[in-house]
Amino acid sequence: MPAPLIGITCSRDNSSFGYPVLDIPEVYIQALLTAGANPVIIPLGLPQDRLQAVFSRLDGVLFSGGGDVDPDAYGGGDRSLATYIDPDRDRVELQLLQHTLADQKPFLGICRGLQLINVGLGGTLYEDLLAQRPDTQRHQFSGMQPRQEPAHWVEVTPGSRMAHVLGATSTGVNSFHHQGVRQLAPGLLASAFGPDGVIEAFELPGYPFGLAVQWHPEWMVGDPGMAGLFRAFVQAVETGSGG
Repeated sequence: MPAPLIGITCSRDNSSFGYPVLDIPEVYIQALLTAGANPVIIPLGLPQDRLQAVFSRLDGVLFSGGGDVDPDAYGGGDRSLATYIDPDRDRVELQLLQHTLADQKPFLGICRGLQLINVGLGGTLYEDLLAQRPDTQRHQFSGMQPRQEPAHWVEVTPGSRMAHVLGATSTGVNSFHHQGVRQLAPGLLASAFGPDGVIEAFELPGYPFGLAVQWHPEWMVGDPGMAGLFRAFVQAVETGSGG
């Protein structure tokens, strides 16, 4: 049986020469390869019919990290607090999410991916946790510590699919986000929380495999639980089970 084909969403940036590029950190590719999948990058800029054609060839989708979801996508919050907004990326990923759900294909969301999925299912976000949630601790540690190192602990709900996949009800995680879930979308179940109560993971009950995390497990695959998250995702893609 060939390895399953998992699509990864990407970011739009400018190269050092000043022209636009589409990119994704290589650690995503390596995490999926190690877990037994064939990863492919889903480009931005695709019209609806071309996106559908690409999607039809995929066995699962990984919604990756990156810039902020436009507040206009969830009712128009404080846009001045959001950074690196890309309306085309929002368009492509929200359409991709709808295709994924309609076809019941397994998905995994990471950081922005968690936020995008929450918005796509009807939830809302804090545009900036520190500015809008006074009791929040710092969650943005980009450039302040190695990406492989945990920044804080999360408590995982016992009996949840996330606890089963990680093999633990608490774990240390890295942290590189300034936004977070404000209102959880209907149908989603929060399954991990930071020390300040910020939602750090959620899942879609009754779905073949629908999990999302606020941290970046692709940088921490040396941890058995983080490696297990990718293995469970790929296993679900292969078998249609939840792992």
